[in-house]
Formats: sequence, C-alpha cells, structure tokens
Amino acid sequence: MIRKHFGTDGIRGRVGQEPITAEFVLKLGWAAGKVLAPQGGGKVLIGKDTRISGYMFESALQAGLSAAGVNIRLLGPMPTPAIAYLTRTLRAQAGIVISASHNPYYDNGIKFFSGQGTKLPDDVEREIEEMLDQPMRTVDSSVLGKVERVVDAAGRYIEFCKSTVPNGTNFKGMTIVVDCAHGATYHVAPNVFKELGANVVEIGVEPDGLNINSECGSTHPQALQAAVLEHGADLGVALDGDGDRVLMVDHKGELVDGDELMFIIVMARLNEGCLGGGVVGTIMTNLGLEHALIEKNIRFERAPVGDRYVMERLLKEGWLIGGETSGHVMCLDRTTTGDGIIAALQVLAAVQKSGCSVHELKAGMTKFPQYMVNVTIREPVNVDGSPELASAVRDAEKDLGHDGRVLLRASGTEPVFRVMVEGSDAALVKKLANNLAHIVKKMQGAPAIPDRAVTVMDPSRITAR
Repeated sequence: MIRKHFGTDGIRGRVGQEPITAEFVLKLGWAAGKVLAPQGGGKVLIGKDTRISGYMFESALQAGLSAAGVNIRLLGPMPTPAIAYLTRTLRAQAGIVISASHNPYYDNGIKFFSGQGTKLPDDVEREIEEMLDQPMRTVDSSVLGKVERVVDAAGRYIEFCKSTVPNGTNFKGMTIVVDCAHGATYHVAPNVFKELGANVVEIGVEPDGLNINSECGSTHPQALQAAVLEHGADLGVALDGDGDRVLMVDHKGELVDGDELMFIIVMARLNEGCLGGGVVGTIMTNLGLEHALIEKNIRFERAPVGDRYVMERLLKEGWLIGGETSGHVMCLDRTTTGDGIIAALQVLAAVQKSGCSVHELKAGMTKFPQYMVNVTIREPVNVDGSPELASAVRDAEKDLGHDGRVLLRASGTEPVFRVMVEGSDAALVKKLANNLAHIVKKMQGAPAIPDRAVTVMDPSRITAR
C-alpha cells in the first residue's frame, strides 16, 4: 500500500490546506486512537511546538482521541524528543507531536511515537491510513476519553537531559549562547545548561506563535554566530523549532554541522571505549566524516535521508551513534530518538573532558566541499526520463572522479528537489551543482536557490583529498 499522507517525518504541510486542516486532524486523532489503543482506555500524550496553529490541532486531536475512547495527557509546548521520553516513562500507548519542525509558522504537522519512545513503524502508519478511510464512529458516552494536563513535564525532561552526562559534570566557567528558535525548547534548553553550571546567553526565547524558526535557530544560524562573537562565548547551540535538531558555533563563530558533531561524539566514545560498533549517516553525510571514521577503523553506513531511516539502520546493526548533516544526532546509549539538547550535552562533555575547544575537536575531520541547490517542484522529477539530465549527471561524475559524487533527490518534507554535488575542488563542485540545478529548473519552470542550512563553501576549511 502506498501511503497517502505520511512522509519521512509524519504528516506535514501548509495550515488550512489538505491534509493540514482541523477536520482531517480530528479524523486522524480518531484513527490513531483506534489503531494505537484498539481496546479503548489507555492514554496518549499530546505535545506541540509554539506555532499558533498548535492550539487548533491540539483541540482537534483531543476530540478525535476522545471519540475513540482514548484518554489524553496534554504536555503543552515541549520538544519533540521530550515527548518521546515522556511517552516511554509515563507508560503511554503513544505520543503525538504537533510540529512542523524547522518549517515556518504557516506550516504544521503531526508525528507519532510508540509506547517505547520510537517513531512508528511503516506498517503502523499504514494501519492508521487505512483507518482514515473508515467512517468515524464515537464510542458510548460512558467510555469517552478524558483529558488531563501533565503539569511537571518540563521539569521531568530537564532532569533527564542532565542525567545523560556523567555525575559531577559542571560547565562552570563556560559561556554558552543558546538559540531556541522561538520554539519548543525556549523554556527547557536554557535551564538545562544553567543547572549544569554554564553561564547562558539566551536568544530565540520569546515565541509569539508566528516567529518560530524565523531568522533564528538551526536553519538560520547567523544570529547565533554574531552573538557568540559579541559575547566572547565559548560556543553556541542552535536548536530548531521542535528541538530534535542541533547545530553549534565554535568560539571563532564558525558553524559546526551535524557531521562534525557526530565526529566529536564518536571520538569521545572511542576514547572512552564505549562506542558500541559503527556509525550511521545518510546519503547526504559529508565524505569527510566517512574518510575520518575509516582512518580510525570505524565502520560507516549510509541510510536514506530521514532520521527514521538512520534509526532503522542503527537498530538493525545494533549500533549507538548516527545522524544527519542537518543536525539530527542520535545517541542511543542516552535516549531513544534524535535529541538536540542531549547531543549538545555530549559535545560539551567531550569539550570538558578533553580540555580542547569545539574548534579544536572538529579539526580531526576535514570536510569535502559540498554544494546543494533546491529547486521548487510542482511534479516529480524523473532523472532517467530526461536524457539531458541523465547525461549531465554522468558527465559530472566523470569530472569529479573517485573523490566526489552527485546526489539528486526529492525532499520528504518540502516541495523541492535537491541537487547536491560533493568533491575535492570547491569551484568545480559549485559549477556542476548549478548546472544540474539549471537543467532541473528548466524541466519545472521554477526557481533554484542555494540551501544555506547545509551548504559548505568555506575554502579556508577545505583540503583537497
């Protein structure tokens, strides 16, 4: 069965446009209740980020779940990984997150966690979609679901985050700028770092329902880079709107992406003798990370883009560390899903234990020039169906040689087609990416724009290999 609504990270889209409507989310709540708690009763947690439409969808989900006879526990604004943690520790049947992650405020989405705090398997998502095709029937009034609010949700999660670093850890003397993207971590992340002793400079902590991810957070780290330099901070932490992604900024104001964060964490685990196997990245992971791990005799595997697929590969291999360039970093020896705050804490612990700065720790990995262009699409791009595009890809791969690659793929969360080229020659990489994007643009009649979140074009940090 081809899934109609679920993408790589739940269901996401523009508010008011199918399927992100109050009517659909009402039915989705009912369908999810029927699948996840088929006998009725039980409980399902609902959390959200700070975008204004969260109020509407929270109410719709409540109504749908109640109609299915399922009890609801409201968490309010909470990071996505916090909802995963609380679903597991509060022994709920499932957790539901109302969030469009790093997208602008006018988008929203719904994603689910199992009772074990992990993303739902594909077959369960298919069951929910099948149930959506059934007529919605409300249970008898005597067994309607009840709603309660979990008043200590933030405190529970803060304590859990602190528990993921060794006892006695104290970041006293460190100045950290924390950018919460006006999102779900605004009342959590600063307190985690403060309670561990750091001097915290807070930005992006004044959500108004419309400013989530707006020129801030992990998708727009320029404000954090400026703040780190302004305050002479040791480092900066950039979270996204729902807190499952993290990027960092070193004391020189240089961006540290998910690949570099994984490298720092992996090297720390290796030195401690607790790496627990290999590492999983994605098809987007920089070749520099792969080469650096191979040099240390650490196995590396690539999964499709999407943290759910990284997780599947980690579980299959029995490994502990994986993630994406965009900042989804998973430490399965600490928690069950990607968590921006917990990943940042692992990096800070490595900094403290090594006595080295983030800038020094990331230097053990040399990144390859990587350039990506997004092309807005109205219909799927068939690479093999376009002789011009297929020929251009072959020519580009020939020009790049063994130390380079071309990757063309459709986004799983946005209506864009991504053109990525990586190699040892920065100028050639950019030229080839723009050429391929131009061909795709002609096929679609749409603009192509560089993706600032993942593009690496700083020649001072590039060494040909």
